[in-house]
Amino acid sequence: MTTVAIIGGGKLGEALLSGLIAAGREQNSLSVSEADAARARALGERFGVRAGSIPEVAGRAEVIVIAVKPADVDSVLRELVVPLRDSAVDHLVVSFAAGVPISHYEAGLPAGTPVVRLMSNTPIRARQAMTAAAPGRLAREEHLALVSELLEPLGELAVVPESHLNAVTAVAGSGPAYVYLLAEAMIDAAVSVGLGHEMAETMVRQTILGAAALLSEDRAVPHDLRAEVTSPGGTTAAAVVELERKGLRAAVIDAVHAAAARSAELGRPKNPAP
Repeated sequence: MTTVAIIGGGKLGEALLSGLIAAGREQNSLSVSEADAARARALGERFGVRAGSIPEVAGRAEVIVIAVKPADVDSVLRELVVPLRDSAVDHLVVSFAAGVPISHYEAGLPAGTPVVRLMSNTPIRARQAMTAAAPGRLAREEHLALVSELLEPLGELAVVPESHLNAVTAVAGSGPAYVYLLAEAMIDAAVSVGLGHEMAETMVRQTILGAAALLSEDRAVPHDLRAEVTSPGGTTAAAVVELERKGLRAAVIDAVHAAAARSAELGRPKNPAP
C-alpha cells in the first residue's frame, strides 16, 4: 500500500487521517507531522499512526500531502528539500494550500519532483468531498493514479487544469457555505410560519439531504428535478416565482464570480489576505 505523510495536523489533516483510515487504509502506511508537538502526539495516538518531524515522515513517504495554511508553505518546502533529495523513494507532493501555484512548489523542491495541486471542501470530513486535482508539468498518469487512490474514497475527484482552480474554489470550495446559508434561511422561514425551531431544523436538514440524494442519482438534472416538484399553479410554483423575482439565481451567480475573483486575488504574490 502507498505510504502517505500528511504535513499539517489541523482540521484538514485530521479529516484526511480519519477519512483514509475509515476507508480502509492501513495505519502503518500513514504518518503525520504537526508543528504543535502536543497536537502531533494526540493525532498519532488517536489514529494509531506515526507522528514526527517533517524530515522524519517525508523521507519514507511516497505521497507527501501538504495540508497547511498558505503562509506556512515556504517553511514546509525548506524542510522537505533534504529528505526528498536524499531519499531513495520516489516522491509525489500534493498540496491543499489555497492560492499557492504549482510553479512555486516546483521552484522550491528538488528538481524533478512531481507536484499535484488540490482544491477540496469541508465535506471531506464525511467522505463526501468534491476535490479537484491540477497536475504540474512533471506529474504523469501514474501520479494522478496515486492521487485517485488516495482521495476517491473521500468523495468525488475531478482532474482539471490549474487555470480552473479559482472557479473550483468558488463553486466547490465555497459551495457548502451557500448551502448552509440556504438552510439557515429555510429554518428561519419555517419558524416564521409557525414551526418550532427544533422541528424546523429537522425538516430542513432532511429535506436538503433527500434533495442531494436525488441529485446524486445517475443522470439526474437539477432542472428536471425541480420541475417534478413544481406543479403549475401550486405552492412550489408560487415559491419559485418569488425566489426568481427576488433575484436568487442572479445572486448565486454574482456570489460565485466574487469568490472566484477573490481566489485569484489571494493567489497573487503581492496581494496577501488581510
